[in-house]
Amino acid sequence: MNTPGNIFLIGPMGAGKTTIGRQLARALHRRFVDSDRVIEERTGVDIPLIFELEGEAGFRRRERKVIDELTQQPDIVLATGGGAILDPDNRRHLMTRGTVVYLHTTIDQQLSRTGRDQKRPLLQTDDPRARLSELMAVREPLYREIADLVIETDGRCIKDVVREISRRLRDGPQPASAP
Repeated sequence: MNTPGNIFLIGPMGAGKTTIGRQLARALHRRFVDSDRVIEERTGVDIPLIFELEGEAGFRRRERKVIDELTQQPDIVLATGGGAILDPDNRRHLMTRGTVVYLHTTIDQQLSRTGRDQKRPLLQTDDPRARLSELMAVREPLYREIADLVIETDGRCIKDVVREISRRLRDGPQPASAP
């Protein structure tokens, strides 16, 4: 398949950005990059510790720099952190430097996929469902605002999601259906 440019995966935690991104990069013969992993590699510590030491604002500053740099690299599949779209510069870089794919998932699916994960600082709360709902209320409009494609991931195997993304990238934009 010969899809030009970068592919940027956005969506909430638990949507499958990293897992799907790895497989998509393989299918498209691209390099896969995960912005959160790059931040961890550069700092030598994991994201929960960055949140603990620098707060969310400190993490977001690091994330902004990494997103700017990574989105300028050629022919990559990039998995972003769930909150990367909160920053206007990140949204602009993602929209103007590649194709943005929003991996949509429900709160139930997010809980199922992240329930036992202790490495998600924003979920270290007494009510993870309420926290995920709060995050989605703020982030959902931003995901949709910059997405070129919206792909549902709930209850689907990775291979099917990768096939759908690949097909839709290859086929290009589809005309809106008549009512």
